[in-house]
Amino acid sequence: MSINLKGKESTPTAKRAKRRRKVGIGHYAVNVWLIFWAIISVIPMLWLILAPSKSDRNLSYKNPLSFGHISGYWHAWKNLQDFNSGVLARWVFNSITYNLAIVLIASLTASLAGFVITASKIRFKKAFLISTLIMMLVPPVALVIPLFIEMNKVNLIDNPWSVILISSLYPFGAFLSYIYYSNTIPPEIYESARLDGCSDFRLYSRIAFPLSYPLLALLAFFAFVGNWGNYFMPYIMLPSPEHYTLPVGLGALFFSTPAINPGNGATSVPILKPEIALAGILIAVPVMIVFLISQKRLVRGMLSGSIKE
Repeated sequence: MSINLKGKESTPTAKRAKRRRKVGIGHYAVNVWLIFWAIISVIPMLWLILAPSKSDRNLSYKNPLSFGHISGYWHAWKNLQDFNSGVLARWVFNSITYNLAIVLIASLTASLAGFVITASKIRFKKAFLISTLIMMLVPPVALVIPLFIEMNKVNLIDNPWSVILISSLYPFGAFLSYIYYSNTIPPEIYESARLDGCSDFRLYSRIAFPLSYPLLALLAFFAFVGNWGNYFMPYIMLPSPEHYTLPVGLGALFFSTPAINPGNGATSVPILKPEIALAGILIAVPVMIVFLISQKRLVRGMLSGSIKE
């Protein structure tokens, strides 16, 4: 009798059932772990969204995830608008304008650089690729003083173009473009086009560029996310308040608020914790919106160059 039971356990059906049970346990464990970290990640954002609905006192003593009143958002926004005669709207406009210019320039130049390293016949392509990799390893803070001196020599300090040009330097985008063009477009296409008399520029504009929309979406997303919340470089290059980006302007606002700096230099405008939370939403929400709009293209762009045919 015992021999029969052992025989049954060793059948292929029994083995598959046992394997299925193991996979099921691992599957549930992974799902529980992912749900746990999803909750940990969502709670701070949920608090940030609900915080402006409450008063400053309620925000300190009530349930952190409770909802106050819808009028609290308008009250907090009005207080932010009253700071320095509505300069907040100017900072929002500056951030949008600067980032649009950075995204366009960085995406186009990175795409061109990746194409040149991959498909052009210029000399020292390997040296260009190595220099790109070295630039990816250099901390941005190490370049602040040389870049400041360079911008000062060309009289671009306190000029938005100093931030736009510096932030458009995109070595990671160039390397990403190199990987994409190397693995996605067969070299035989370039050779056939050259036999028909195409120059490198026409190769890029007629062949590479139309086939690189997933790549451009990926470059644009990373350029936007990397520069929307950038604080240090605009703070160094743009000393005038009218040229501030939103992160730099909010830093000045937070320094002037009684909620953080209750000294004599604090502003008379009631910028308290609900207003600070609403300002945080202004920084976080655009990134979330851009991600939700472009997530399908982001996945397509990340997978496009992953398999070499």
